[in-house]
Parts: sequence; structure tokens; C-alpha cells
Amino acid sequence: MKKAIIYSAMALATTFGMSSCGDDFLLIDPAGSVSEGTLTTESGIDMVLTGAYSSFNSMTQTAWMGYGSLFNFVYGDVVGGDANKGSTAGDQPDWTQLETFTFSASNGYIAGKWSSVYEAVKRANNVLKMAEDMGDALPNKSTIEAQAKFIKAVWMFEGIKMFGSAIPYVSLEDYKASTDPQVGNVDESGNYIYIWDKVEADLKDAIAGLPATWTGNGYGQGQYGRATSWMAKAVLAKFYMYWASPYNGNMNSNPAKMAEAKSLLKDIIDNGVDAKGTKYKLIDNYGDLYTAGSEDCDWGGEGVFDVQLTISGTQTDTNAIASNPAIGQAGASGLGGWGFYQPSYDFANSFIVDGNGLPLSTAAYRAQPRLTVLVATAEGDVPQTDLNVAVDPRIDFCMGRFNVPFLDYGTPTTLNGWVRDPTNGGLYMNKKNLPYISDRGSTSVSTAPASSAKNYHVIRYADILLLYAECLIKDGDLSGAMQYINQVRKRAANDFIKADATTKGAYTLDDKVNGKTVAGAAGNYRVGLYTSFANADEATAALRAERRTELGMEGHRWFDLARWGVAADVLNDYVVYEGGFFPNKYSNYGKNWVMFPIPHNQIVTAMGRIVQNADWK
Repeated sequence: MKKAIIYSAMALATTFGMSSCGDDFLLIDPAGSVSEGTLTTESGIDMVLTGAYSSFNSMTQTAWMGYGSLFNFVYGDVVGGDANKGSTAGDQPDWTQLETFTFSASNGYIAGKWSSVYEAVKRANNVLKMAEDMGDALPNKSTIEAQAKFIKAVWMFEGIKMFGSAIPYVSLEDYKASTDPQVGNVDESGNYIYIWDKVEADLKDAIAGLPATWTGNGYGQGQYGRATSWMAKAVLAKFYMYWASPYNGNMNSNPAKMAEAKSLLKDIIDNGVDAKGTKYKLIDNYGDLYTAGSEDCDWGGEGVFDVQLTISGTQTDTNAIASNPAIGQAGASGLGGWGFYQPSYDFANSFIVDGNGLPLSTAAYRAQPRLTVLVATAEGDVPQTDLNVAVDPRIDFCMGRFNVPFLDYGTPTTLNGWVRDPTNGGLYMNKKNLPYISDRGSTSVSTAPASSAKNYHVIRYADILLLYAECLIKDGDLSGAMQYINQVRKRAANDFIKADATTKGAYTLDDKVNGKTVAGAAGNYRVGLYTSFANADEATAALRAERRTELGMEGHRWFDLARWGVAADVLNDYVVYEGGFFPNKYSNYGKNWVMFPIPHNQIVTAMGRIVQNADWK
């Protein structure tokens, strides 16, 4: 049963006059531009709040390709080396620049992301202003304000992750002042103004004002897509992890914040519940996380912060994790997409495991042959996957491989319609984020076959467990960290892609976790547990490999590399390896690029109030 949903319609954005486009997303709209006189009721302000919630999936100016939503497939996965842009070399040149590390402050995708951040902040501030104006006449005022502060903080955190911690923070007072332009990122002496503390304050206010669940009766009850105090605690914990991280000295980091993150994470692990009151936990089967309509996908306890989706009305941009052109295959799957967003060869080989079911080192997995290659035949080049190689079973939930059943679309066996240009994007397919045909059904919007009720998991419980393990490693508790990493790995042994009539060969799951071999697999899978870590370096390598495997194709990879301070080293090694399959495609990754450049048009528009971040001066 699909959940009650609060933010399924982007039409709300234009209804309330909050979707201006262009180069002026820090120019504050006069408060009177919103028809507040007709909305000064609890139901009226809740409609505006719904418009603010809708920012989590797609903003109007970037909805066509989906690169402005919280799903960071462009930045986290493609820039992070887990995926290639795909499609053809000349398609979407701004995305190509990001993929090949040739981007600059004039990149249109980066500008769109900045605009999405500040458009969403504007929507949240509008709710806060309306609540302030209504005062005591507004029932549930504190709860409404807490939701708006949560939305605002989520987006300001997104801005920090993308552009660094010295970006403009638009306060409610700034919003009400209505002067052009309003906010900068430097003080009168030209020093950067870091905004960690302001976002922290918004999240703490949200925690204090939000309910733990939305069960029962009264305002918002039964509308489980709304923010909760536990959701806000999870965002704050992750926020602290970024604040504590090393970066390269240009983020005003504070290592002491990791202790605060650790405390919050432990509280979430021990006591946290979702909006329905279900205790946070790992669901039994990994694949159910990505199966729309599954109770475990929606409310099994793993979704700490989900963007709730539904198929509704005539919407074509907001009822999918990303738009159809961005994530759909070219034809054979029936999605009619353009073949973007293909998992990289490097990412695929990273799933190869050793005899104990543990991941290989980077050097070791890159020394192995590619899992999928083109074989010349009389009928032309045919893709073939070596299914005898033992891999972590999560590979075939993260990506589509030839000769492995693909959701309920059949088994890919030829290039036609599955991969648009293997010389540009490789031989793997986006899978985790696509709807099943059965999910789309007769209610799917005909012009957007990627329409889905499949949630996007912004923060999963597995993410929480691995962040906590990271804290334990920092504190020297390697045994404790191993227990949490293994907790995530144990679940991987419960689920795998099953063989069907199209499968060629007899394959098994070699389950080292439970000491058994399971027949009927679509390929040879193997998974096992760690037994000890010799030192912190070994534990850290295991933690980082597990985050990549568990959270792959969910938009996390580049952000992890940046906060760990290893982005340049890892990605320049990636350029050498992946570039071997795509000669002359990539440029070197900048040694200090732990943030993207502030868009040039914003700096020009701000007339000196915004200064480019230190990485890109």
C-alpha cells in the first residue's frame, strides 16, 4: 500500500509565484509577490509548505534532466567515478564537462544546482514569513515553522556539500528586507563568512519543533512524508560528519564535531523510528529497497530520510527519481530514454570479491579483466558478461549487466536499445533507480515511462550504521567498527538476482556469512564477513569500500571522496584506469577540488558581494 503523500505536485511552485528563473536566485522577491492575503489559514500555509517540500525531488528549472534535485546522480556518481555520462559524446555538453573534469564556473548544470538550492531556500523562507505574519492566529505554528526550517537546512547543507561552507545564508530577516542583491559570502574586510553554525541552528530548531512520528490524530497525522525529529537528527549527524571532515583547509572544518555526530548516530541507532513509528533497522532483503510498492521499500524501517514519490495526475518530472531522458535506456527496455547514466567499468569491477567474499583492493580489482566485453561474431559485436567471476550480489541490484535478468524487462543480450554508444559510456546500464514495468502499469504517464512510485532514499539506515563505524574507527575502536560494517554485509547475503529461463549456465550464491551454497543464481555471487582489522588503515579501506558497494548509484560517492580529502588522488587514478577504455576522454582532476565553483553568473549578479570559493579562484 502506497503511503499518504505530501509533496507530489510541482504545480504548487508556480501557483504561489516562487519559481522564477534566471541569474538572480539571491535577489529577494518582495514579500507581496506571494498572495498571502488568500492563504492566511492553516490549510493555505500548508499548501505553500507542500510546495517547499516538493523541492526535494525536482526544481522547475532543472526538472527535465533532474540534476537540481537531491538525487545527485550527476555530481555524486558521475563526477565520483561510479558512472559515465553515457548517451553520445556530444549530448548534454555541460554534463560531459563534469564527467571529464573539464568543467568551470560557467557550467550550466552547476548553475542549475545553485539555483535549485536558493529557490528551495526562498520557498522555505516564504513559509516562515507567512507563519510569522499570522502569529498566534496560526494553529500548529511551531510545527509548521520547524518543517520549513528543516527544508531550508537540508538545502543549505546541500549548498555546502556542493559549493563549500562560505556561501550566502539567506535568513528570514534577509528575505523580508527585499533589497537587491541581498546576501554575500564575505564580510566588509573580504573574509569568507562560513555558515556552518547557521545551518546547525536551523536543524536544532527543527529537531525541537518536529514530532517523532506522524501517527495519531490532528494536524499532519497520517501524512508520513513530512519531516520528523528523527529525520532532522539524521541530517544533523551527517552535517556534523561533513563539518568535522578534513577537506583541504578551505571549509573552516571543526574535527570536534565528529564526537557530536557519533552521539547523535548512536541515539538514532538505539532509539530512532520512522514517521510511522517503526524502529529503524536494516530490512531483510537489499533488493526490496528498490521495489516500489514493497512495504520494506517504503516503511520497513530503513528509510531514515526518503523522498516519497507517487504516480499521480499528468506530472512527468516529479513522479520519478530522475527524468526519463536522464535515466532510461534508449529503447529495448521500453523506457524511451537517451541512454544516460551508465555505471563505469571501474565501479563494476569493484564488486569482484576474493575467496572469502571480501572486496579486492583497488589495484587487485583493476588487474582483473572487465566483467563485460564485446565479442566479435558474424552478426556483429555482441556483449558478453563473464558470470563465472565471483562478485558481491549487490552488483546486479546497482546496475544492469548483459546476460543477467533486468527487473521485469527481460534479459539484455544485444546492444540494440540497451546501450546507445558503448564507445562513450561503456557496457553497463543504470538499474537501481528505474521502475519495474509492473510498477508503471496502466497508471503511468504515457509520455514519461520512467514514472515510478519508487522512493529515493536520501539517508538510509545502512548509511547511519556506516557513518557510526567511521566514527568508531576515528576513536580507535576497530572491533566495534567491524561489527557495524559486518552488520551491513550480513544483509547482502540474503538477496540476489535469481536465474530464469534466459540464464545460461548454473550459478550459485556462495554464502560465507551463513556457511552455505545456494543454487539458482543469475551469476556467481559470494559474500563474507571481516574477522579482524590489523590497523586503522585497513579498517578505513574496508569502510570506504563498503560505502561504495552498499550505497552505489545513490549519489554519494564524490561527496564521500571530497569530505575524506582523497578526491584528487582517487579520481586521477580513476582517469588512468577508466581512460584506458575511452582514450583522450578525461582531463586531470584538480588537486584541491573538494567543492564545485560558485557559478560565474551569480558572482557577476551579486556585484562584489559574492566571491569565488578558494578552490576556484
